[in-house]
Amino acid sequence: MTTTGGKPEPRRLLRRFLLPSPVVSLLGWWRSRAWISTRAEVEWSDNLRLGAGTVVSSFTKIKTTEGLLQTGKHCGFATGCFVATGSGGIVLGDHVVCGPNVAIIATNYRYGALDVPFDQQGTTSVGVRIGRNVWIGANCTILDGAIIGDNSIVVANSLVNRRLPPNVIVQGNPARVILQRRTEESDTRS
Repeated sequence: MTTTGGKPEPRRLLRRFLLPSPVVSLLGWWRSRAWISTRAEVEWSDNLRLGAGTVVSSFTKIKTTEGLLQTGKHCGFATGCFVATGSGGIVLGDHVVCGPNVAIIATNYRYGALDVPFDQQGTTSVGVRIGRNVWIGANCTILDGAIIGDNSIVVANSLVNRRLPPNVIVQGNPARVILQRRTEESDTRS
């Protein structure tokens, strides 16, 4: 956050906390043709770049104060999602679908010192990258440093904390590849 004399810039504080939800919804439509529910909580900042046709549903919370959130075209966040960018940012390709209650968190506490509380050690942020045409099932958690390849499916209730290849279905905690996706043509030839 930009500061003036060590204090947060007043204009940004006002925009962050006092911008009414209907105004955020209108700005989202005007700026990028994205649909943001008036019941969503979206921090409007220069770090928010929603692709055309992106949908942010009710009770979803998006925090972009620290870093970039960039979505491709026609992405969707279902009800109750939580997205926190961290300084590493979050980048989604086109047609990424997030089911209800998905959490994408691009920040981590430092934990090296045993004699210092976690909240006093600071944080790290590598960022999260999600490819094109990815379906993230309900209640999944995507953690800092995760990379999900194109055309992948993350099964509901999974935790992704590493790099995943394209064209796979993953499941579990931590998520592991359970199936390699193929086109229907290649399935009928085998």
